[in-house]
Amino acid sequence: MLLWLTQQVAADVRAFNVFNYLTLRALLATMTALLISFVVGPSMIRKLTAYKIGQAVRDDGPQTHLVKAGTPTMGGALILVAIAITTLLWGDLRNVYVWLVLLVTLGFGAVGWIDDYRKVVHRNPKGLSARSKFFWQSLIGLAAACFCPTRHIPP
Repeated sequence: MLLWLTQQVAADVRAFNVFNYLTLRALLATMTALLISFVVGPSMIRKLTAYKIGQAVRDDGPQTHLVKAGTPTMGGALILVAIAITTLLWGDLRNVYVWLVLLVTLGFGAVGWIDDYRKVVHRNPKGLSARSKFFWQSLIGLAAACFCPTRHIPP
């Protein structure tokens, strides 16, 4: 979105052509994601703590992990929000590969969210079974492979 905007402005102001460089946009996206994490993170952690969305620890694991019980979980949601927003802001949205990677990332994040949801709401410390995780992740990967354009990517 911002790439398109800067390209429109670059038609009149040559200095905005610098936004066409992938390295600059990657740096700006990194800084944007960091800013989103710093701004949204503390309030998200407070909300998760208030809702008592805490980590359920498996009793068959190491005893040192028992201290993690009650730690707010679903922190991956913050990472996914930061990735999605920065990709939509700084990415080249005309590129099909940008959309493909974003959708695969969000799909894998959805599998993780369902796993955490089962752990928290259903109080099942095992969450999704390994077979279910593997199935859904494989399905997402196969769907991405099927929709991946077959044209040659220039070097």
